[in-house]
Amino acid sequence: MEAGIKQKLDDFIRRKRLRRTVQREQIVDVVFSRDEHFTAEELFERVRKVDGETSRATVYRTLGLLVEADLLRQIDLGESQISYDPNFHDKPSHNHLVCIDCGRVVEFEDAHVDIQTDCVTRRLGFKTVRQSIKIEVNCEQLRLKGRCPSLIATRLTGKRLRRKR
Repeated sequence: MEAGIKQKLDDFIRRKRLRRTVQREQIVDVVFSRDEHFTAEELFERVRKVDGETSRATVYRTLGLLVEADLLRQIDLGESQISYDPNFHDKPSHNHLVCIDCGRVVEFEDAHVDIQTDCVTRRLGFKTVRQSIKIEVNCEQLRLKGRCPSLIATRLTGKRLRRKR
């Protein structure tokens, strides 16, 4: 975990007059050990591998704390599936392709989108602070080859797929 994140969290905990706990530290380490989106349940499963005593409630409270501290972004990718994103600090322009066939989420950056967003916001009298765009897509591999590794992995893990519209 990068030092800036740890320092910001320590400052936030001090301002809120909260305690530093071993379980909270472990959860934070797990959150920032990877650069990918996750759900609360996925985080709970990862944390339980590190410390089998950590409760689901502790994980959820810590997630809320990290969101409130602006260290983690909560993202609604549709169908009431809330994901958390630990890497938005490096990428304030945050865009996602969400496959409605296999559930795969791909994060992307595009300078053209950033320029267009900047033009629109300035024209309307605003300044962009951050952006998040969600584009729902169909799986090209599924269409062309009849199978998709992401769909297979999603089914094997028991995750719920989005409903097609």
